[in-house]
Amino acid sequence: MSESTKNQQLPGNELLEAFRAGFGGELITPQDAAYDETRKVYNGMIDRHPALIARCADVTDVIASIHFAREHQLRLAVRGGGHNGGGLGTCDDGLVLDLSLMNQVEVDPQNRTVRVGGGCTQGEVDAAAHEHGLAVPAGVISTTGIGGLTLGGGHGYLACKHGLTIDNLLSADVVLADGNVVTASDQENPDLFWAIRGGGGNFGVVVSFVFQAHPVDTIMGGPVLWDLDQAADVMRWYREFTLTTGPDLYGFFAFLTVPPAPPFPEHLHNRKMCGIVFCYTGPMEEAETALAPIKSVGEPALYGIQEMPFTLLQGAFDGLYPAGLQWYWRGDFVRELSDEAIERHLEFAHKLPTMHSTMHMYPVNGAVHNKGKGDTAFSYRDVVWSTVYAGVDPDPANAGAIKEWCVDYWEALHRYSAGGAYVNFMMNEGDARVQATYRSNYPRLREVKGKYDPDNVFRINQNITPA
Repeated sequence: MSESTKNQQLPGNELLEAFRAGFGGELITPQDAAYDETRKVYNGMIDRHPALIARCADVTDVIASIHFAREHQLRLAVRGGGHNGGGLGTCDDGLVLDLSLMNQVEVDPQNRTVRVGGGCTQGEVDAAAHEHGLAVPAGVISTTGIGGLTLGGGHGYLACKHGLTIDNLLSADVVLADGNVVTASDQENPDLFWAIRGGGGNFGVVVSFVFQAHPVDTIMGGPVLWDLDQAADVMRWYREFTLTTGPDLYGFFAFLTVPPAPPFPEHLHNRKMCGIVFCYTGPMEEAETALAPIKSVGEPALYGIQEMPFTLLQGAFDGLYPAGLQWYWRGDFVRELSDEAIERHLEFAHKLPTMHSTMHMYPVNGAVHNKGKGDTAFSYRDVVWSTVYAGVDPDPANAGAIKEWCVDYWEALHRYSAGGAYVNFMMNEGDARVQATYRSNYPRLREVKGKYDPDNVFRINQNITPA
């Protein structure tokens, strides 16, 4: 048994068995055979040993888990998909409240709404909505938990056309620190509704969401790749493209090493390149005209745009980024992409430390700008891109190298940023970074935190201290 498991302080067997007797899901302790597998999260760099994992089957289990943790002074971490880079869905010595069994999805095609359990992955939501020709704006990796994605804001292929994930949230059912269950919406508990739209898991456990969905079915999408010697020209074209393209055509920029596998042609394998992953959601008869300017940019080494179901693009990176890789990432919001910043980007593109390591620039303009900075907790409604620098590799021996590259990259480019970052692209970087992310919304968030979680029960997150 490791040192960390020796120090775990669970209540005596009698109290634990009493908890287990009324629990509908699964309670897993370090003595159980499933413990080591169940305690894992998406980032293999995170190796935490909770005292107890409560896999909740329903809202009653969630309430019981919160009460149990509070009664026995156990730290409480809430885990949806477990994708948080900093490992904030788990903890040492505490109770992990695992929502993964609460993954029901109900689609109302007439009203174009989707009710989603707090433990759902993005892929589960995508699949259910797609059966009705619909989609909920979300991220770009389908194994991501919809809960954490939403509570941080949520951006991806549909952001510029339909807004952030939180801009499509109609209501949420939340279990509070005192065990009460409330609905948060524009009509009910509007202060809580304001706060959970970007404020993370600070205010309670969201056990279900109701989203507005949009007609999205067949799209034109895929990557276009260029050699790095063309990257400066591509980036200069891309900054104009982002500002001038219509809402039907979205593209995120990336530096990457081409994976040595299909569908990439063998002559490109393991080459460092730049690319843009496009998603066109407009009328198919207008696609050729909309996409034509892309072919005029430099000399693409690969033009991979093709017609496909939207769900295929949503899951395109799942195989490249399975659970268990080592991850270290940092992010920033960006208003302008200057020539000087482009030169700094290129320095680090040539130094990509591993095949999986990457940099992405996601557009967050268009419909994202339809709300003001104070309309939701998500403050940065005036930026153009959300950038993430991600050092990634399967081998723990490379953890130091990918972290060093990521931190150096971030430090070199941070001066060109808007100051804060997408909360889901942050490691555990301290209170100053949290405040920089929420800016003038931070005092109001502290007030809401003080009302709904005055004892800071929900503190294993990008924490907002109660007023």
